[in-house]
Amino acid sequence: MSDGPLEFQSIHAIYRPKIHRYLARLVGDLEAEDLTQETFVKVSRALAYFRGESTVSAWLYRIATNVALDSRRSPASRRIAVSSLSEDSGEDAEAEIEDRDAWTGEKKLSIERALVRKEMNECILGFVERLPQNYRTVLTLSELEGLKNNEIAEILGVTLDTVKIRLHRARARLKEQLETHCELDWLEEIPCRVI
Repeated sequence: MSDGPLEFQSIHAIYRPKIHRYLARLVGDLEAEDLTQETFVKVSRALAYFRGESTVSAWLYRIATNVALDSRRSPASRRIAVSSLSEDSGEDAEAEIEDRDAWTGEKKLSIERALVRKEMNECILGFVERLPQNYRTVLTLSELEGLKNNEIAEILGVTLDTVKIRLHRARARLKEQLETHCELDWLEEIPCRVI
C-alpha cells in the first residue's frame, strides 16, 4: 500500500466510524472524538511505513488501543472520565439507548422492553467500565467490535492464550458483578457470549 492521499482518505472513510465507536466504548464519548483524530494523525504519519504484515483493520485498532491506553495514563484523563459520567446521563444518551441495544444494535420492540433494556445496558456498561483496562479492552474488541481472538491478539501484541485468559477472566468478573448488583431477570436478557 502506498502513502498517497487517496489511500489515506479511503482508510479514513471506511474505518473512522468503527474506530470512533471503539474508542467511545473504551474511554467514553467525551474523549473519543479527540482520540479518534489523534489515531488518524498517527495513521497518516505511519502509512508510508505500513508493510502489510497485519491487516489494515488490526493495524488501526492497535494504534487506537495504544492512543487510548496513553490517554488513560494521563492525569487529565481521569478528571475527564469522572465528568463524562455525569454528562452521559443527558437526554441525548437516553434517546440513543432507547433506539438501539448497546450489545446487539437491534431496534426496540416496546416501551416496556426499552426501559428494561435501557436499565440493563446502563448496569452492564457501568460494570464493563469498572473492569481493569486489559479486561475491558479485550471484552470490547470481542463482544462489541466482533473481532476474533486471533485478531485481538494481533491488535494488542499478545499471545492468543493471553487473549483467551483475559476474556475468560473479564467475563467471569462481569458475570459475578452482574449477579451481585443487577436484577436477576436481566441476566436472562444478556447475550450468553458476554457472561
